[in-house]
Amino acid sequence: MTRAAEDHAFCPVYEAINVLQEKWTLHIVRTLLDGPRGFNELSRAVGGCNPATLTQRLERLERLGIVSKTIHSTMPPRTSYALTEAGQALQEVIEAIDTWGRKYLPEPMPAAH
Repeated sequence: MTRAAEDHAFCPVYEAINVLQEKWTLHIVRTLLDGPRGFNELSRAVGGCNPATLTQRLERLERLGIVSKTIHSTMPPRTSYALTEAGQALQEVIEAIDTWGRKYLPEPMPAAH
């Protein structure tokens, strides 16, 4: 393989980090591990993510096959989001991050006044 071909070769770690590093993405996935949520419920559970950003992240996760969107035919229509099999598989990643953080990161210091 030439150097140019190596530079453009698929690297699953690089691609996965590109997806998961986006702000709020892992928070969304972690919240959906507890089960499907409506948009507003998800927004409250994630906390601090503005609706436009949440919409953008959910759309990207849906395109990637990590999240599925269901529109319920109620009045008014209700939308819910759930993890696909690929999304559920991220539980292992989140648990590994949790384990690492608990072992190697100090607990948060109280805010200075």
